[in-house]
Amino acid sequence: MQTHEVFNQVPDIAPFDASRNPALLEGLHREGAGWAEAEVRELGVLAGGAQAQEWGRLANEYPPVLRTHDRYGNRIDEVEFHPHWHDLMRVAVEHGLHGAPWLDDRPGAHVARAAKFYTWGVADAGHMCPISMTYAVVPALRHNRELSARFEPLLGSRVYDYRLREPSAKAGLIAGMSMTEKQGGSDVRANTTTATPQPDGTYRIVGHKWFTSAPMSDMFLTLAQAPGGLSCFLLPRVLPDGARNPIRIQRLKDKLGNKSNASSEIEYENAVGWLVGAEGAGVKTIIEMVNMTRLDCVIGSATGIRAGAVYAVHHARHRKAFGAELIDQPAMRNVLADLVIESDAATTVMMRLAGATDRAGRDPAEAALRRIALAITKYWVCKRAPAHAAEALECLGGNGYAEESGMPRLYREAPLMSIWEGSGNVAALDALRAMGRQPETVEAYFDEVSLARGANPRLDDAIARVGKELSDLDDIEYRARRVVELMALVLQGAQLVRHGHPAVADAFCATRLGDDWGIAFGTLPTGVDTGAIIERAFV
Repeated sequence: MQTHEVFNQVPDIAPFDASRNPALLEGLHREGAGWAEAEVRELGVLAGGAQAQEWGRLANEYPPVLRTHDRYGNRIDEVEFHPHWHDLMRVAVEHGLHGAPWLDDRPGAHVARAAKFYTWGVADAGHMCPISMTYAVVPALRHNRELSARFEPLLGSRVYDYRLREPSAKAGLIAGMSMTEKQGGSDVRANTTTATPQPDGTYRIVGHKWFTSAPMSDMFLTLAQAPGGLSCFLLPRVLPDGARNPIRIQRLKDKLGNKSNASSEIEYENAVGWLVGAEGAGVKTIIEMVNMTRLDCVIGSATGIRAGAVYAVHHARHRKAFGAELIDQPAMRNVLADLVIESDAATTVMMRLAGATDRAGRDPAEAALRRIALAITKYWVCKRAPAHAAEALECLGGNGYAEESGMPRLYREAPLMSIWEGSGNVAALDALRAMGRQPETVEAYFDEVSLARGANPRLDDAIARVGKELSDLDDIEYRARRVVELMALVLQGAQLVRHGHPAVADAFCATRLGDDWGIAFGTLPTGVDTGAIIERAFV
């Protein structure tokens, strides 16, 4: 007996083109990587396809499992993944989202990689962690020329080889990082792990690490206290003689989100490591790595923000309530437009940072801008992701609260990027530190935002407010978040005024800089061209 007719249901968004994003594609060309558009579009079709979406779902539904011993009682310290985890990793590696840009001398190589990383992340966020770490390891590894020459080609290889082998015997490598400890967290100088030099030039590492993601990586950068102070080391999972390096996985983290990715607590039981950089220069050695992973934190948050806006708009286009489609109802249009504005702002500034990363090696001004802009943008864009995800989920109502909608996974993922590589206070204080120690970063910031002067009075006023805030050093650490938030918003506004859709730029400046806005999303002022803005999220 049929009890009711099923109707007014929203169709599955897949398949969709995850690269159909004007802010992304316009930024790709503007920042010098237009040559990569075909590959970005190819990856967008894959990421939004039913197959990749199912890969991501299953990799999260069936998270990794730790196997400390084999059936005979031998210690093996292996993590078992769902097979589709490896499918996701394979596509990411084949498209060069890991270390490949370091082997590519074309201008815009890092911009192209950022656009692809952003696009493919829609399929699953968890596996992007080891992909990001492999990308970030390369500049740090260059502090040891021998190790760099030996492993960099394999870290950039587009062959995904997940077999347990000695690194030099593999067709491609994945790298991880193992930095923080129980007692210190972001304060890595409090680390107690020790590194004792050996006659053969290696070091023996003893200690623990509190948060080591992707413990199945082929090699890890880690920090330990050597005789000369806190130092950086490279530890392979398998030693040159084929034996397993004694890196013991104690347990996997039971995390809020990021379920497909294995994050672990480990101990080094006299593990073998090679020094990277000088003894005592551990923090200095890894700083370039931190810059790269901070860029990926921004990209990851921008990806989630874009996904939330797209999913909300898709739902509203196909769902009726109170006699009309949701997308035609004024209150919902206000919310949707606000979500899209946030997405365009995050994507546009993210692409500018990717361009600065690409040019930093040959342009001191771009290097200075990257130093300050990464810190302030990492703070702000990553802070916006959880609130944005919550509002996007709410657009689906009770359907959005159900796991099968995919929105809870997006919501659980959202806080991570604000924690990784230093949570809010760490990022804000690092921005102040950069400005204090490298005054050229302040000059680079104002040079950048001043390119938009005269186009919007609210932006002009906000630029002046930044100057006033930075001229007053009283209680600057107490005011750190206020100062950095304003700087990040001004940078986003300047990018949108120069390069964004006029309706988006005007609404952003009126709300985020002009205070014509409430506290929640969906409080845009009257007169905003919501139609033009919402259309930017159609896929």
